[in-house]
Amino acid sequence: MDKLKITGGQPLSGTIPISGAKNSALKLMAAALLTPEPVTLKNTPNLADTRFLSQLLDTLGVEVYWPKGESTCHLNAAELKSTIAPYEQVRKMRASFNVLGPLLARYGHATVSLPGGCAIGARPVDLHLKAFEAMGADLLVEEGYVKAAAIHGLKGAQIVFPMVSVGATEHAMLAATLADGETVLENAAREPEIADLADCLNAMGAKVSGAGTSTITIQGVKQLHGTTHDVMADRIEAGTYAMAVAAAGGDVTLTNAPVAAMSSINHALRNAGVQVDADVEKGTIRIQRNGGKLNPVNIDTAPHPGFPTDLQAQFMALMSLANGTSVIRENIFENRFMHAPELSRLGANITVRAHEAIVTGVDALRGAPVMATDLRASVSLVIAALAAQGETDVSRIYHLDRGFERLEEKLTNVGANVRRVSEEEE
Repeated sequence: MDKLKITGGQPLSGTIPISGAKNSALKLMAAALLTPEPVTLKNTPNLADTRFLSQLLDTLGVEVYWPKGESTCHLNAAELKSTIAPYEQVRKMRASFNVLGPLLARYGHATVSLPGGCAIGARPVDLHLKAFEAMGADLLVEEGYVKAAAIHGLKGAQIVFPMVSVGATEHAMLAATLADGETVLENAAREPEIADLADCLNAMGAKVSGAGTSTITIQGVKQLHGTTHDVMADRIEAGTYAMAVAAAGGDVTLTNAPVAAMSSINHALRNAGVQVDADVEKGTIRIQRNGGKLNPVNIDTAPHPGFPTDLQAQFMALMSLANGTSVIRENIFENRFMHAPELSRLGANITVRAHEAIVTGVDALRGAPVMATDLRASVSLVIAALAAQGETDVSRIYHLDRGFERLEEKLTNVGANVRRVSEEEE
């Protein structure tokens, strides 16, 4: 098993290109199931998660052409050989569950395992299933599988989500594109990735309006056709690297950044005393911190356009070096403070109480062996290690490989001392 060895204390300088968004690419790949024609996705990030999904699509019978190291993924679901998504594959990643809606919409039936994924508390799929039932699907959950049928096709419906859910919004959108009639999603999530999915679906011939607002309307069509689509840039990756520069110090420009989608992130960094120069037209964000203490900043995670839960761990690492006390409230997921004890091993002063963490800044962090517990927690440890004195070993980095493309390469190119080693090399 690999781990990262990081020697901290080096300011970062240079340019980091931002990859395609994992959270968008996964749903776009699932959308290819809706049409028998080829779908080409450019700027697809090479990640464990996207490769997992490509393997599942291959199992279903999708022709997948995605050469190793390339960012263009070609998908052709002309003739599927199965509508069953097995546990062995779906358990690896929650987003695999999103093949259910497209299979149900196009073929009228599907059997999909209940998902696995990160250990960050309960993340039920009830809202997904209720949306399909509203569209006329018959559902049976048994032995860990969802068996769904809509023999006469899905029907348009008025769906009011009792809480904002990105996954349920996207999944309902996918299914509704081929439903008979109009589907209206109320209290829909407004994340930029949802607008990216709508853009791709509309390019395939769907009729989706309102994506990016709390009311999304989908007028069902008989069939969709193929398209070529550029996956949007990853705002979580961009925010992560911005916080890494803010923690370690230096001057780094992020290129191909989704600037317009990062207002809450850039606002929090500026409040912390970090210089942030963002250019929407060029797609660049320049991050500078050269000396000077960080200001403490309180944040509450919230659905977009609020501060994203997927950057909460990274911001906690940054605030562990602030000149004062910050309060970080996690309002999206339970059990998402598992990184706090590991940050404390590096010298951070963090007290967790239910859904809030009190972070009292320290003068310096110090290297130590730490262990990743989930995708975003793992990269918070990398941020802390880059700012720490001495060497840090980060183990269980397979979590990192799920969501950050060429992490060591991108950090090394801006002056970080980061290397991947296997335990056999020790």
